[in-house]
Amino acid sequence: MAISRLASLCFDVNDPAGAARFWASVLNWETASEADDPIVVRPTDGTGFSLRFAANSEPKSTKNVIHVDLVSESVEHQRVTVDRLIELGSARVDVGQPAHADHVVLADPEGNEFCVVLRSEFLGDAGFLGAVVFEPADPTTGYFWGKAIGWPVVYDQDGDVAIRAPDGRGPFIAFGPPRGVQRGETRLRLGLASKDDQLATEIDRFVALGARRIDHDVACARLADPDGNEFLVSREP
Repeated sequence: MAISRLASLCFDVNDPAGAARFWASVLNWETASEADDPIVVRPTDGTGFSLRFAANSEPKSTKNVIHVDLVSESVEHQRVTVDRLIELGSARVDVGQPAHADHVVLADPEGNEFCVVLRSEFLGDAGFLGAVVFEPADPTTGYFWGKAIGWPVVYDQDGDVAIRAPDGRGPFIAFGPPRGVQRGETRLRLGLASKDDQLATEIDRFVALGARRIDHDVACARLADPDGNEFLVSREP
């Protein structure tokens, strides 16, 4: 039984305040305080987790393993959305996508890739923030995360797996394809919050599910999922 919840999607960035302002503008979410470390951008649309931006002086060098998909309603809406995002500071990037792909790949001012996709049957009732995508990812990693945070698997086909919150609302977390894409950096990671005094118990549970310990203290632990993607587990505030 999961006793930790998905609390945040965490970004390691050179300029936390600038990155937070960008994503708050993109999603129309609210920044808690630019004086905080990390800086938290809170949802205004019912999404069940926040965005957190922590300082990292290292330059970004390769494509991220994790990215987000933003959903557009039509080809015209996609064009308008892309234009708006470029005005906010993003840029088109080439990550090897087909020339006539139906999605547009952009990077935020820190170089973190994200996609503007057309609404599909899969994303039928998703909001503007449609999915957090692990790419590449083994299908078993999707099942690991489903058990870790108590989200059911809602899609499993051709090597792609997706999970979603039990109430069927909010973004999906998608995993795949498992091969054919070079692994890159982990400048984005999931942040979990553990209930009460269960941090040590949860660390043991994640390890039993297939995670690997990296380091931890009394308030926070850093682990890696079965694909090697780092994640954080902290005590509930």
